[in-house]
Amino acid sequence: MSNSSSLNQFLLLAFADTRELQLLHFSLFLGIYLAALLGNGLIITAVACDHRLHTPMYFFLLNLSVLDLGTISTTVPKSMANSLWDTRAISYSGCAAQVFLVALLLGGEYFLLTVMAYDQFVAICRPLHYGTLMGTRACVRLAAAAWASGFLYSVLHTANTFSIPLCQGNTVDQFFCEVSQILKLSCSDSYLREAGLLVVTACLMFGCFIFIVLSYVQIFTVVLRMPSEQGWHKAFSMCLPHLAVVSLFVSTIIFAYVMPPSFSSPALDLVVSVLYAVVPPAVNPLIYSMRNKELQDAVRKLIQLLLFQHE
Repeated sequence: MSNSSSLNQFLLLAFADTRELQLLHFSLFLGIYLAALLGNGLIITAVACDHRLHTPMYFFLLNLSVLDLGTISTTVPKSMANSLWDTRAISYSGCAAQVFLVALLLGGEYFLLTVMAYDQFVAICRPLHYGTLMGTRACVRLAAAAWASGFLYSVLHTANTFSIPLCQGNTVDQFFCEVSQILKLSCSDSYLREAGLLVVTACLMFGCFIFIVLSYVQIFTVVLRMPSEQGWHKAFSMCLPHLAVVSLFVSTIIFAYVMPPSFSSPALDLVVSVLYAVVPPAVNPLIYSMRNKELQDAVRKLIQLLLFQHE
């Protein structure tokens, strides 16, 4: 029986036992990580440098890319290093930092996606008031509120999780320090406190989800009444990328945290965690740039500028 006060490290889940598979895992995660760095880095730089993209939608997209970069940089490099050096260890403070940053970044991303749904709603359903409701100061406040909400959410969960006595060893059945997996190491009579906080969090997240759904119900109601096909195309090109990102994010989070224990297994938990912590940061830039000509042009000009300077 171990106690959290005497723990100085945790053991993370290993992807593979053989050296060949460990190197394969390292290579796959390296490819995904580099793709995420490139895609999100290009979006951040393009939005910051191109004055045509200095609009609320792209300002929020820049924040989303920063959050995505932070999320994948918190979990993937440590897992890659462990595979490369054939170890499973992460320090107690390192584990606490991972829990804090993952909760901050994922929580902030969910609140930001809610803010982005509001931006889409105002742009399509209240176009005459868009300049007033979504001015520079309002956008900064909304983005700051999303980050602050993620920070508060993270502080509560991190402090609560690591104040609970851990009596079931130090082996975490995940490739990064995840709250639900750490709670499995807690004493049975200490679990209810964090469980209560998780219920409150779930209710808050459900409220944001309902807000997003209602926003899109009104958006599609307005779009379907538009007489011109060009208006339809412009509205859907604005909304569909955001809707795809929200669907990917929410579905994987729900599957990870609402899945009945009878369906849970280390392999399935691992796949689900990769789907919500690793895949979205890599594919979100593709989703947002796929049908966005403005963003494509800005990224193309940025790449041409970088290549010209290199020459």
